Amino acid sequence: MNPFNYLPEIWFFLVGVLLLGYAILDGFDLGVGAWLLRAKGDTDRRMLLNAIGPVWDGNEVWLVVGGGALFAAFPNVYATVFSGFYLPFILLLVGLIFRAVAIEFRSKEEDTRWRSFWDASFSIASILIAVLSGVALGNIALGVPIGSDGEYAGGFFNLLNPYALITGVTALALFMMHGSIYLVLKTEGELQETARGWVKTGMIFFIVMYGILTMATLIFAPHMASKIQSNPWFIFLPIVTMLFVANVPREISRGKEMNAFLSSCGVIGSLLALFGLGLFPNLVLSSPTAANSLTIYNSSSSQASLTTMFYITLLGFPFVVAYTVAIYWVFRGKVQSHSLHY
Repeated sequence: MNPFNYLPEIWFFLVGVLLLGYAILDGFDLGVGAWLLRAKGDTDRRMLLNAIGPVWDGNEVWLVVGGGALFAAFPNVYATVFSGFYLPFILLLVGLIFRAVAIEFRSKEEDTRWRSFWDASFSIASILIAVLSGVALGNIALGVPIGSDGEYAGGFFNLLNPYALITGVTALALFMMHGSIYLVLKTEGELQETARGWVKTGMIFFIVMYGILTMATLIFAPHMASKIQSNPWFIFLPIVTMLFVANVPREISRGKEMNAFLSSCGVIGSLLALFGLGLFPNLVLSSPTAANSLTIYNSSSSQASLTTMFYITLLGFPFVVAYTVAIYWVFRGKVQSHSLHY
């Protein structure tokens, strides 16, 4: 079997892997940001920021690489999504900018109001990014109006439909659960016990939203479940998702924080696998005219471009992984209260 005969499928998988890397890595620091205002006192808030401080900017590299891969492999999709979702992406960029500024600026002054402002900015921006990411995925799953020319034919408020908003809140709940587990892994003492309480709250929030999203999908986007209905073997994906969720409190109670964090990563991975399974071979569903959907076949680059980019990816991707592993290895271990910098 010649793999170069399946380059559109391979690139669909590769873009998914890059988005998965972003969701797992930036997901936990978005979750930490969502919890920030619940921390008691300036010291605890600084420790939360220090837990993600050395890695948050590197985590966003995966989003940049994912966007570049989408542009290289499926330029028509890149053009349609980035032009059609222009305002949401601007809001996303504003959120990313405010997070970067807030985490660097909050400790420049001792004034309480100064720090409270930047803490609120960081937390609100983190919540906004998480919700907007889910809203984007919800619209892609539900379908958006696309004209015969491949251009987005709707407006901003078309994107704020009930299904997309439910998906956005579910993404926030998932990242809050993920972030609280990361905090249990990185903290100790009283703050760690506080984070354990956040894990319980985050899990309940996520389980409730996941149940609501599942019902909403069956009502508003039944096509996303069609492959599971036609092939019962795929039912293992939602089952595995719930097994990962159930394993989180088990590992937390045993003091195995890393296992709990890996289980949370498994939840994200299985959910994105479900999303990819339901979407394939589409990349952007068109509604109500399904014939205008952008697929991996009608929106991909030429065979020569896909082949060239495949070789470049084989050379470059290991460096991204190596950089990520190196950063997490250097900054491994617990955040210390006596060292409030990174």
